[in-house]
Amino acid sequence: MFKVYAIDGIVPVVHPSAYVHPTAVLIGDVIVGPGVYIGPLASLRGDFGRIELKEGSNVQDTCVIHGVGGNDTIVEIDGHIGHGAVLHGCTIERNAMVGMNAVVMDQAVIGHSSIVAAMAFVKTGLAVPPRSLVVGAPARILRELSDAEVANKAFGTRQYQMLTRRCLQTMQAVDPLTSVEPGRARLTPELVSPSA
Repeated sequence: MFKVYAIDGIVPVVHPSAYVHPTAVLIGDVIVGPGVYIGPLASLRGDFGRIELKEGSNVQDTCVIHGVGGNDTIVEIDGHIGHGAVLHGCTIERNAMVGMNAVVMDQAVIGHSSIVAAMAFVKTGLAVPPRSLVVGAPARILRELSDAEVANKAFGTRQYQMLTRRCLQTMQAVDPLTSVEPGRARLTPELVSPSA
């Protein structure tokens, strides 16, 4: 079971269809919606303000999300937060993605179906229009995304939604094998990728 802590009498809420990895930590005013995936070593600290992950969103391994007073930290439906990203008092709108090791600061809003590139630093209060590619540190809006880029992002999010179901159904703690068994199974595209 993952680590859940109440603070000031406020207890995290996790929908039964969400998957939270056992090494993740949820503190205080955290609301995890249906079908959400939270990966290994993610830290969601709702000790200053509310954090809300809406249906089908994902927060990957080693992400840090910190709620701040005065505004909620929200990942809307189908939001996609890449490995090691940091969110602080911001809003990630529907179907938007924050790339690996990117940082999104207080009161920034990432518009729907936008992509924040890996390693970008989105400064306080930046409002990113829908379907935008955001790059750099400090982040700047580079261009509008193509239909193919938006579709590719959506496919990646569906993979994580499928991973949520796979984890709920099959993930378990085990002891490692001491050698590779003959005919070892592989993760096939049919197993890990949703149909288009």
